[in-house]
Parts: sequence; structure tokens; C-alpha cells
Amino acid sequence: MITLNTNYTLVWTWDQGSEESSGVTFTTQYISRFKLKTRVPKWLTVCKETSQRSCDLTGLNLHYLSIFVLQVRATKNGRHSEWVRIEFCPDKDAAVGPPSSIRLAAAGGALDVSISDPQTTTNSSMRELLPKLYFRIAYWEQSDVRQVKSVDVEVNMVTLSDVKAWTWYCISVQSRDDFYNKSSSFTSPQCVQTEGSVPWWQIVLYFLGSLLIVVVVVLLLVFGSHQCYHLCKSTLSPRDQLPSHIKQHLFDSLGSDLPRLVLSDSESELLCDRVTVCPQSSVLEIQNPSGVTSAAPPAGQEEGSRHSRQNSSSSGDSGVYSAGGTSSTLQPNICPSFTDVEHHSSHSEHVKMPKMDFIFSPGISAEGDSGVCVCES
Repeated sequence: MITLNTNYTLVWTWDQGSEESSGVTFTTQYISRFKLKTRVPKWLTVCKETSQRSCDLTGLNLHYLSIFVLQVRATKNGRHSEWVRIEFCPDKDAAVGPPSSIRLAAAGGALDVSISDPQTTTNSSMRELLPKLYFRIAYWEQSDVRQVKSVDVEVNMVTLSDVKAWTWYCISVQSRDDFYNKSSSFTSPQCVQTEGSVPWWQIVLYFLGSLLIVVVVVLLLVFGSHQCYHLCKSTLSPRDQLPSHIKQHLFDSLGSDLPRLVLSDSESELLCDRVTVCPQSSVLEIQNPSGVTSAAPPAGQEEGSRHSRQNSSSSGDSGVYSAGGTSSTLQPNICPSFTDVEHHSSHSEHVKMPKMDFIFSPGISAEGDSGVCVCES
């Protein structure tokens, strides 16, 4: 029988040759021992004509304190072997398992060990079936495996005080029952470091480290706030100011804080260029027909002609407007007319014609007006 707590498995061997082993099946039955005394015992079949050489009895929920009789028979080609019987008592024959779990924790200069009972197939404690169940705790220093100490306890929570401070310890636990001398295997070792009073140098070191971290954090906050302040100041209130003539066009008045981004049509018409008219003398040769001299026009006619030219010049310049606050008409220099030119009595007369050079030089005056500049040469 292979047993652990309430898990039971019946196994057997078949000693016949390989040729006779092929096609062999096995049947397993069980009955309580006290029922064998009845006139017609009633056996219960667990595994019927199976080719495996084992039978699981865990699902039968056999009573832990009862005694059962198990029998197995081999069958081949309709022929049966004799029944082979054994007795099985779980309380006596079933092995006990190790604790289901252990938890180890350091408690100052001691170790707290928490032990969970072995479990049955129904997840109940084996202590219900084994009232005398107890645990053996083996513990040792991790650096010295040969010095193993042990202690037996019946409770599930124990404190080991026979340990050194700031030392690594390992423990392993075993389940035991002395009535039938049952003992389980030890659990896997678990290790933990014990604690103790903190040395003074560690306290000083922790304090200095915390102080350094606080100072660094404060400096970073101050530096970040300073940088943010200068960034906001340079963005909202820049050091470099706009020129006055640009401000004059951006704002309606000097006291206004709202920029004038769109100009009205009447104000946009005031923008113009200044023209400078530069006369340059040139000789114009006029061929006079033979013997014909040009007669001077009458004085009245000459004066009227001159006035008409001046009026035409004035009307031609009337398209230039001042861009300042007061509109003043630009009066360019009027070049001399043909009547002012000296007449020669020869056949060919040389007349000086004024030559006008128009130079467009757009600019903005100190008063904010723009116009056309006229130069005379």
C-alpha cells in the first residue's frame, strides 16, 4: 500500500513471463473485516478487469480507524487466479504527511514560526484523525549547517528565542505521531535574517542621508521656481521695446493698450510717396525756315500762357497728399516754360529744354507721413 494521510493506493506485482502477462486483467475488491463473519460476505468491487497493476482507494472514503480486507485476482482468457488478500488499517498503516505550509518571520531578536496542519483529501486537518499530532522544528545558522537544533511543539505558532541577532537562520518542520510511531518527511528549508537593536552609527548614517535628500529637493525646487519666474517675466514683459514709429502705427493713441491691427480705408488712403523733381538743362536745336523769324507773342498772351502752365502744374501736383496729422499740399519747383527761353536771330535757334528726372524715394518723415521727393538738377 502507498499511503499519505487519507490517500490510499493498492499496488501489486505479477511474476509470470512476458508472454503470459499479455492480455491479463486484474480485479480488486474490499470488505470490512467484521463483515467476514457473516454467512454470505458481500464484497465490493473497486477496480474490475483492469490491465493496470494498481488501484486507487482514495475515493472510497474509508474510515480512518476501521480495518479492511482487500483482495486481488488475475484473469486471462476466461481463467481466474486465486484471490490474494491483505488487511489494511489506515490509522496504523497510513503514513502522515508533512505540514501543508510554514511561514517564517523575524521578530526582533527572535523568530516566529507559523505551522499549518497536514490536510486530508477533504481539506480538513489531520489533527482531527490524529489527536496526538505534534511537530518537530529543526533550525540552524545558514553559515553552519552542522550545528542543528530541534524543538518539539504541539501548537501551530511558536517563537524561537535561542537565536543570535542579525544572523541568517534556516528552519525545517516535521509532523509526528507517537502512537504508531509515525513521522513525515521534513519540509523544504526556509531562511530569514533575525533583527536586533540598531547600532548608533546606522542611526547617524540614516539621519545624514535623509537630510541630504531634503536639501537636494529644496534646492531643486528653488532653482526651478527661479527659472520659471525669469521665463514668465521675459515672455510677458520683454526687455527690448518696439520702436516709437512702429508703436504709433500699432496703437490708436499713445495711451491705448489695444493694437490697431486693421486700418480704415480713409486712413489707408493717406499713405503716399514723396517725389523729387530734378530739372536738367538740355539744348534743343530748332530749324527755322529761311528768312522767317519767330515773332514774340503778345505780352498778354505770354502771361496768360505762363499762368495756364502753372495752373496745369498745380493741378498735376494736386494728387500728392500729406500723410501727417495736417494735410499740407506739396509745392514742387516749376521748371521754366518755352516763353522764358532766350530767342536767337539766326536760322537755327538753340532752345534749352528742361529735363525732368523723377526719383521715387519712399520714406517716412518724422511726423509719420510718407510722400514723393522731388529733386532738381
